[in-house]
This record gives sequence, C-alpha cells and structure tokens, in this order.
Amino acid sequence: MACVVSWNCRGFRSKVCHIKDLIYEVHPVCIALQETYLKPADIAKIKRYSLVRKDNENESGRASGGVALLVSHDSPSSVITLHTNLQAVAVRVMLSNLVTVCTLYLPPSTSVNDRDLDRLVDELPTPFIIIGDFNGHSPVWGSKNTNTRGRQIEEFVNTHSLCLLNNGEDTYFHQRSRTFHSLDLALCTPSLAPYFNFRVGVDLRDSDHFPIFLDRVNVGSNDAQRPIRYLFHRADWTNFTLRALITRNMVEGENLNEVVNLVTKTIISAADASIPKSGLSFPKNRKPWWNKHCTDTNRDQRRAWNVFRRHPTSANQIAFQRAKSIARWARRKSERGHWIKFVSSINSSVTAKDMWENVRRACGIYPEKRISCLRKNGQEVRNISEMVDVLAEAFASICSASNYTEPFLTHKNRMERIKLRFQTTKHLSYNSDLTIFELHTALSVIKHTSPGPDEVTYSMLQQLSEHSLLNILYRFNRIWKEHVFPDCWKHAFIIPIPKPGKDPQDPLNYRPIALTSCMCKLFERIVNVRLVHILEKNEYISPFQSGFRKSRSTIDNLISLETDIRVAFLKRNHLVSIFFDIYKAYDRTWRYGIMKNLYDLGFRGNLPIFVQNFLKQRFFRVRLGNTFSNIFCQEEGVPQGCVLSVTLFVLAINPILSVIPQTVQKNLYVDDLHISCYARNMQLIERQLQTAINNIVEWSNKSGFTISAQKTIGIHFCKRPLHPDPELFLSGFPIRFQDNYKFLGIVFDKRLTFLPHITSLRKRCLRSLNILRTLSNTSWGADRSCLLRVYRSIIRSMIDYGSVV
Repeated sequence: MACVVSWNCRGFRSKVCHIKDLIYEVHPVCIALQETYLKPADIAKIKRYSLVRKDNENESGRASGGVALLVSHDSPSSVITLHTNLQAVAVRVMLSNLVTVCTLYLPPSTSVNDRDLDRLVDELPTPFIIIGDFNGHSPVWGSKNTNTRGRQIEEFVNTHSLCLLNNGEDTYFHQRSRTFHSLDLALCTPSLAPYFNFRVGVDLRDSDHFPIFLDRVNVGSNDAQRPIRYLFHRADWTNFTLRALITRNMVEGENLNEVVNLVTKTIISAADASIPKSGLSFPKNRKPWWNKHCTDTNRDQRRAWNVFRRHPTSANQIAFQRAKSIARWARRKSERGHWIKFVSSINSSVTAKDMWENVRRACGIYPEKRISCLRKNGQEVRNISEMVDVLAEAFASICSASNYTEPFLTHKNRMERIKLRFQTTKHLSYNSDLTIFELHTALSVIKHTSPGPDEVTYSMLQQLSEHSLLNILYRFNRIWKEHVFPDCWKHAFIIPIPKPGKDPQDPLNYRPIALTSCMCKLFERIVNVRLVHILEKNEYISPFQSGFRKSRSTIDNLISLETDIRVAFLKRNHLVSIFFDIYKAYDRTWRYGIMKNLYDLGFRGNLPIFVQNFLKQRFFRVRLGNTFSNIFCQEEGVPQGCVLSVTLFVLAINPILSVIPQTVQKNLYVDDLHISCYARNMQLIERQLQTAINNIVEWSNKSGFTISAQKTIGIHFCKRPLHPDPELFLSGFPIRFQDNYKFLGIVFDKRLTFLPHITSLRKRCLRSLNILRTLSNTSWGADRSCLLRVYRSIIRSMIDYGSVV
C-alpha cells in the first residue's frame, strides 16, 4: 500500500476516473495533485477523501496550474495554512506518526524566488514531505542535463539538509520529442528518509507525467514459516564439545556415505542437546540495540505506572518519574552503544545499501518477509508449495544443456565420449594426504554462513575437540584417497533473492543463493589452496586475468586500458576497444571443459579426481521459509555457493585469452573481457580486431559460452573532431558503438575526459549524503567521529576508487 501518491494530472475534472482508479489500486492515505486546472467556483469531490486545494488563474482568467491534496477520511489530518505565493498546499496527516505532506508545483516558465522556497520550509511543521512537479533537470535525480531550476533545487536541498527520495527513474514523457525526463521529486526531512521507498508508476493515465508512489517501509509479514535456527548466542559450547566426540570407529566404516551421515548425526545430536532453537514463526522485529537491561527497566517503569495509577500519591508519582527516567536512559545508552559498535566495525567494503539497512534496523524497520506471487504461462501462482517448484524449474532451465547451440551439442557429445583418465602412480605433492595444519588454517579463515542441508555450521566445526578434528581429517583423507564423493554433499538449498528493479512475478528475475554443506566447503577450501598454488606457481593462469587472484584487482585492468588510450593519443592514433558480455557465464560453464583443461595442464591423481567427483550430479531444492521444492538437477555450470567454483570458472575461461592475437591488447577480470587495438590506420585496426573477435566467437562455440551480441559494446577513442566509427561484426551482428561505457566501475568516454564518470560519481555521492543527513538527525548517530567514519566508508571510498586511473 502506498502512503502518498503524487501525480501531475493535467486537469482534475478530466482525470477523476483515473484518480479513483489510483485510490482503488493502492488505497493511499494522501494524493498530491499538480496542474489541477480548477477555478475557485469549480466543485471537486472524491468520495471518502477530503480535498485541500489552491487554484491558479492566468492573466486572461483561465485556469492554469493549481495544486490539491486528497486526504483519506480513515487517517486523522489537519490543514496547514500557508502564507506563500507558491502553488502549494499542506496538511498534517497520520502516517503511523504525524507527518506534514506538502504538494508543490513550480511552473517551468515562471522564475521562483529562493526566499519563497525558504519561507515555505519555515512554515512546514517537521517532519515533512514536499512532493510534486518541480520542473527542474539535474543528474542527481536522473536527468541527462542540468538547467537553472535544477541547480536552484539542488541548492535548496543542500541548504535545508533535505533528503531526495527519487531513485533515478523517469517521471515525465515529452510527446513531441518522444523522450523521458525526471521532473517530479519527493523531498523529506532526514528523520523520514529510512521509512519510505520511492517508485514510479508504469501508466501515464492520459497525462504526460507518471504517478509517483511513496511506500511506507513495512515491518514484515508472516506469510511463510521460517526454518528452525540454532540460537548460538545461548549455546553451551562446553557441553557441545563433550557430546560431539568423533571417534576412530565412526570414521573407519567401509561405506563412506554411511560414515559421513554418522558424523553429521553425531554433531547435530550434540547441537540439539546444547544449543536452543528458534520457533517456526518469524520473531517480533525488535530494534537491534534492545537488550535485557532495556527489558528490565521498561518492566520497572510499567510496574511503577500501575502503582501510581491505582494510588496517585506524590511518592508514587516521584517513583514513576524516576523509573521512567531510568528506562529512557537505558534505551538511549544501549542505542548509542550499539551504533558505536557497528560504526567501529565498518570499512570501505560496506555499501550504502548495507548502511541503510543498519540505519533502518536501528529505527526498528525490517525488510518485508512477504513473498510475491509468481507468473507461469500467464497464470498467477500464489500457493507457496507451488511457487518453490516454479522457481526451481526456472533455475534448472538456466543451467540446462538444452540451452547450448546444436553445433556445440554435437561437439560436446563427441568430446565427452573420450574418457579422461586421471589415475597415476607418480608421487605428486598436491596429491599427498591432507594435514591437520591445513585443516586448522581453513577453520581459522572461514566466515560464518548459513548451513546447507545437513545443518552443520562452521561454528559447530570450530568448537570440536582436537581429537574429533583428527578423526574428521582421517575421514577427509579417506574421501581423498578412495576417490568417493559423499552423496549428501552434492545437494544444495537455493534461497531465491529478487533482483532489484526487476518484476518480482517473473521467476527468472530471482538470484539463486546456494547453501551447501559447510563440512564439504571446509574440504573444498583445503583443496582450493593446493589447486591455486599449483596454478600460480606454474603460471597456468594468464597474466592478463586479474579476477580472484592475490595481489591483483580491477585497478590492474583499468590502468592497462587507460595507459593504452593515452599512448594512442600521444601518437595521434585511433584506439578502438570492445567490451564483451558473456551470457549466463557461471550457469552454462561446460564441466567436461573444466576437466579437459585440468587434464591438458598435466593434473593427475587425487586432486583432479576430487574435482571431477565434485562436479558430477549436482542437485538442489528451492527453499522459501520452511517450504521446499522437489529435487532438481543442475546439469551444467559450476555449482553455486561452493569454494572451488570460482577457481574452476577462472580455469574454464582462461583459454579465451590465448586465441587473441598478440597485436591486440586484452585483459580479463573473471568474465569481463576487453580487447583493444590502436594504430593510425583505421582499416588496420578493423582487420586486427575482427580477427580477434572471430577467434573469440570460434572459441566460445567450442567451449559452450555464449557472447551476447546485443550487450557487447565498442568505443572509438580519438581526439579528432570528425571520425567514422569502425565496422565490426560479432556472429554476423554489427557491434554497437557508444560515446562512453562503464567498465569495472569507471565510466570511460571516447575523449578520456572522465566527465561522464564524474557526473555519475557526483550523483551517487549526493544520494549517499542522505545517510549522513539521517544520522545527524538522530540522538544515537549524530557524533562527529561516527559521521566521519561513515563518510569515509560510503562516500570517500567511491571517490577514491579508480583515482589512480
């Protein structure tokens, strides 16, 4: 449900039916309308809504502009009298708490005095929302350029420390030029920013402006049962360690699947006896800083109040006031301490999104747990038990072998008839028994994640005794040497996470987060260290690959590209760059191709056989709350959520660099491939790049990867005023050339001015300033050292990234 709707309707009377449709669809508390085109004598009514309006007439006496607010009778409200020349009206309305809502229309042809805007803010009781059609252009809220009105609004927002709620979506359609713009804005005081989400409607409804919606952030719903979880903060680890004793007899059984199940059962039995569990229902969304002391002082306050209410004496009143003060002090102290603890833990890797989530949790606001209904073959699916199967089918279809082209399927079937024999009698260091040192090292670097289907967590493994760990290691070595991979480790739970900005009813618009066995991931971590060591030691991975490698980062690729461009400029040459997009690269990686690469590199024995067994017959189930789908098979692709997967993917895509001619510059960051070539003669560049592109396409046709022609982009870097772009083709489709492209977080433009990047960076930094404004408005976040730390982590880190380029 939207709390507030704003719409430039371009005529109230002609759009009454559309206004009623909005009310029927979203049941808003308040509707702000601009350009109502009403005269004072005109009658305007909407059932069950009060109307507050300000009409406007031009010099000829015709209705022009005008604003109105519709307020639901279901919400208490009062009209705010404004003494302003601006087209604005305001009401004080209950939106969970009392909020001032002001609708404002600034005509494009009329100059607006800064003092009028300042006086309007002075007249609005806080907290307030100003929403309406401002007719200003600025990249800060999504426009491609800036005009005088846009700069004026930017200054107005900064002067009054307001927060802009817009998310960058266009709100206006210009019919003559058939272009979209962002003219409708929603501004609010910082204290309200965490409580509202901004979105734009999809239907113009016979206007040239889209309706905009401010949705109240909900505290969540309990449509689905959550899975039972262990409450580790209440665990008796001493009792757990004694009970979770893994003996040698347990791990010496002939059947390794039974051995793995027995060890898992022992650990889970110890956990059940030593660690309390949560219930099936989602807990109340308490504020994260709330602790036992807050509960005790709050209880004492209620008791003192009950005594005073029954016996209203002076002594009881003093006792109640004292208990009330103590409870308030306890809440503020806990709130402040929790925030300081969080701020002291943040670093440059904390994103603005993570920061907003923590700010909202500190305010007691949690994300919704409601699951959107899905669409399958045009039919809505609402039952959770059906929804999990729909999502599982969608995920299985992505990694299905049927997605491969017919020529590759023929090649795949022919190649897979050749059995790769990894058995060897040679002694190779990477095939030696796993050691207790490797096990302890792996346990020391793990990050705590959710468990897989076996429910064993990293916390449990870290609390096992040394004797138990030695027997766990004995079991690992049996798996290592006997070349058997436990069946239970091949299964994963998939948690679907909706992709931001995508239709949540489309099952393909969910990102699968895989939860696999922590015991298996511990084993993988040890094997991965050995594999990476051999790959790096023998220089099997191309020096042009920077992804997931020690002492390498995106900066290596960015500096390489920037250096090539500057060298080309110095030589007065053209430089043409092509940025490739590999479609669903992880999900469609050919597994046999990974093993073939390992075989060709000379790997033999335990390590490649473990990897081969690891990749075979992977299965998953989708989980929503406590509801599970049927079991589905992941035919191809590297397994999601596994430690080895990243290294295996890098190994799979590594040969692509070897097919690119030496005369063409190239670099790769995981699957972000870029090639470039510079010369004075454009025809020479075209020949060199077209050869490289043809080689890449030929390689991809034999490796199972698909290069997306639609998303592959080219840029012609040159300082000459007039020059034609080259003609290059990918699989018969012309490659599209642009003036700029965002590569690994930096926007490169064809003249290397970095102006588009600075514009984009400024926009992101200004949006992140909303966090600082919100924090500075709270009693628990308005501390200089805390604000500086937040600034360094979410704003300065964005400015610093790529500054060496």
